[in-house]
Parts: sequence; structure tokens; C-alpha cells
Amino acid sequence: MILVDADACPVKSEITEVALRRKMRAIFVAGSHLRLTDHPLIALYVAGEGFDAADDAIAEVVRPGTVTVTADILLAQRVLAKGGAALDPRGREFTESSIGDTVATRDLMAELRPGIEGMTGGQGGGPKPYAAADRAAFKNGLDRILTRFARNR
Repeated sequence: MILVDADACPVKSEITEVALRRKMRAIFVAGSHLRLTDHPLIALYVAGEGFDAADDAIAEVVRPGTVTVTADILLAQRVLAKGGAALDPRGREFTESSIGDTVATRDLMAELRPGIEGMTGGQGGGPKPYAAADRAAFKNGLDRILTRFARNR
């Protein structure tokens, strides 16, 4: 099964394409209604708009063999702790060996951000624009994880 932290996910169509090709369920979890492909393998779960409602809903159902697509590092950490796999929308897999450093970097940047924004007049850089190469890297990463899970069954 593929779980998707869907509110700001830029690869919904790629996830749907992979899920349908592999004949597997994809559940998009969001704070409000989203328009998705009408197919029995594609589902939407509206978790509500509460802070971390979608993250909590995903973390509740994750199990080994589940792939979660999220850019949220703390959700990825929760997914890994429950034995699932986590992949960001640019195709980077979060792993047990990398998640600690990733969380530490996230926390450090959160501490530094107010000082950096003060020096730049509030002009943060933000992530680089999402490109076709990112979409390809994501699909390759998702296929790689799903193939690994299929081999380990």
C-alpha cells in the first residue's frame, strides 16, 4: 500500500500512475477534499484540518511494507519507527541510518532561520523549483522501494 501526505504533494499523478500500473492501493490523506482519479485502487481519506491530523492518520495505519510519500521529516521518522518506508517527492528515501541526521539538520535550520531572515530582510530562499528531473527521480525511487518490498515478501 502507498500512503500519501497529500495536501501539498506535487506528485499525485505519478503516484496514481505507479499504483495503477502495479495494481496496488494508494490512499491520499489530506486535510480537505482533493480531486483524484476515480478508480477502486485510489482512495482519499480526509483527516480534518487540525494540526498534524493527516500525519497522525498516516502514522496510525503505517505497517511494514507500507510506503509513505511525504516531505515532512518528522512524519518520515514516525513511519520508519513503525517499519514502513518513507520517500520524499523528489525521490529521496528516508532511511534508519539517515533520519537522525536529517531531523538534526531540520532542527538546526529552524533555529537559524529567524537570524538568517533578519539578515536578508525576510527573504528566505525556500526549496528549488520542482522540475521534470524531480518527477523522474521520484518515480524511480518509488519503483525501487516497491520492487524491494515485492522481493522481500
